[in-house]
Amino acid sequence: MTSLSVFRLPSWASRNFRLLTAATVVTNLGNSGAMIAAAFAVLESGGSGTDVGLVAAARTAPLVVFLLIGGAIADRIPRNRVMVAANVLNAAAQAVFAALVISGSPALWQMAALSAVGGTASAFFGPASEGMLLATVEREHAGQAFTVYRVGMNGAIIGGAALGGALVAAIGPGWVLAVDAAGFAVAALLRAFLRAGDIPREDSGHGMLRELREGWREFVSRRWLWSIVAQFSVVNAMFTAVEAVYGPLIADEHLGGAGPWGVAAAAFGVGTVLGGLLMLRWKPRRILLAGTLGVFPFALPPIALALLLPTPVLTGAMFVSGLSIEVFGVAWMIALHQEIPEDKLSRVAAYDILGSVSLTPLAAAAAGPTAGAIGMSGALWGCAALTVLLTGAVLLAPEVRRLTRAESRPEPGPGPDPLPAAQPTLKAPSGGSGEGTASLS
Repeated sequence: MTSLSVFRLPSWASRNFRLLTAATVVTNLGNSGAMIAAAFAVLESGGSGTDVGLVAAARTAPLVVFLLIGGAIADRIPRNRVMVAANVLNAAAQAVFAALVISGSPALWQMAALSAVGGTASAFFGPASEGMLLATVEREHAGQAFTVYRVGMNGAIIGGAALGGALVAAIGPGWVLAVDAAGFAVAALLRAFLRAGDIPREDSGHGMLRELREGWREFVSRRWLWSIVAQFSVVNAMFTAVEAVYGPLIADEHLGGAGPWGVAAAAFGVGTVLGGLLMLRWKPRRILLAGTLGVFPFALPPIALALLLPTPVLTGAMFVSGLSIEVFGVAWMIALHQEIPEDKLSRVAAYDILGSVSLTPLAAAAAGPTAGAIGMSGALWGCAALTVLLTGAVLLAPEVRRLTRAESRPEPGPGPDPLPAAQPTLKAPSGGSGEGTASLS
């Protein structure tokens, strides 16, 4: 793995950190293009907006079913093994999906079934990835590590979305899906080289149900945690409808196809990179207050689509929303990792991700019928309004407004040691690992 030395990462970046970052860059490079490719594969096979939503729902539904089991398993066996197995399964599913699309007209049920296989793999990958990142660096470098990791991830999303949109238009969606399959295979190989001795492993001897109950107690005991997860159960659902269904449909009908939508998606990625760079320099004391304020601009893309604004304006809206949501993403990761005990993080992360994606299958499946019932514009305005209203509501919780960064707090006096820092999180709030809902592994 000497080739990894070409990446000029800081001196604190361990071998495991470099491998994790490289694997995440590879998967996000392919996956951001594959999201566009999957939508246009359905449309090019004669599918409707409802069909696009059903395929998207098939990928997210297994997250709801299997996440808690994935969280318990990730706290019981070496997390790198779970991640490798998930990557291999995703590679196989995407390879078959690509072959079907390239060879002819795939059936809707085939595309939905393969998406469900990928979603199942992601359900096990997500909690395992949450428990990995912080273990690869010293605690004092955690904030820098989160930001460097996310900048690399988001840089890959930029290139993947722009290239994916262009390739879908030029050579068809099947080949973009094939590239994604290859990316998962490469990521599995990189993660196979992780040094298991550097990875925490819990072997408590407790049953899985008991461990899940312990994770639930950790989750519900923190109002800032469950209130933001409840907020994002709706915010993520709304953005999923926009990203997976409404955006591709409007691009296909009004903007000129996959290319312009890929440019807009890439602008979102550019915004996230700049948001990450901003968070390298800006260290707000009230970390969750700053992050939650950054969720308001998430309403801009559906507004731009509802108004059928030209591609440059939509691109600007995506850029601003990407920048602001990255501020939230870094803030959320820092809050999780300084407040949650390391040995319980994968289970807490499973509840985090489960809550955050619980409504996304319904949103994806219902997006088409909703637009048919109230009109595309009405559906998009509804997405924007719910995002703004729920973000305002969560700011009413004092714990959200007052939670501060650890370095902003007074030094602890005599007494027990503080809880150890925890480790990383889709999309927000479970958005730290960068391989979340749509790209969880």
